[in-house]
Amino acid sequence: MLALVPAETDSESSASPAVVSREELLARVALGDQDAFADLYDQTASRVLGLVQRLLVDHAQSEEVTQEVYLEVWQTAPRFAADRGSAITWILTMAHRRAVDRVRASQASRQRDLRIGVRDHVDGYDDVAEQAEIRLENIKVERALGRLSEAQREAVTLAYYGGLTQREVSERLGVPLGTVKTRLRDGMIRLRDELGVAS
Repeated sequence: MLALVPAETDSESSASPAVVSREELLARVALGDQDAFADLYDQTASRVLGLVQRLLVDHAQSEEVTQEVYLEVWQTAPRFAADRGSAITWILTMAHRRAVDRVRASQASRQRDLRIGVRDHVDGYDDVAEQAEIRLENIKVERALGRLSEAQREAVTLAYYGGLTQREVSERLGVPLGTVKTRLRDGMIRLRDELGVAS
């Protein structure tokens, strides 16, 4: 089992030229280099876990999926093509796909259980009504987002729908990290209030 200890630092941009690029590490992983794999893991694990956890919320499941991602990285490293994107993009895409698969599997399981329960206890299950309720919920969320300030909406959208870290949101928007954290915190509080969700 891999130990999921976030090891990535934000000093990558100021790293010395002696640091091996992720692309080069991935090329070495493709040749079975375990040390390169460990270095690649150290450089990327916190971002991968962060992305997965934003989608799954549950920390234990997020760690499990992150382990699956790194197993897939180890097994499929020879397929990485540097001319089609960066190593981190390749890994994060893999992580996003696996996390979404896990969410879909959980939803499918819940829906299957619900269908069985409804079939056993309620006549005339109304799929149209359920779809209408889902659409209404989506409209509620969109309206709630629309009530945020432009700055809050932009930060929330980049972080939760774009999958960016707080530091990446800060860099994308050109504002201090503390400002991004405040916008996200205030935006989420306002969304909870608008949607009537208990904190």
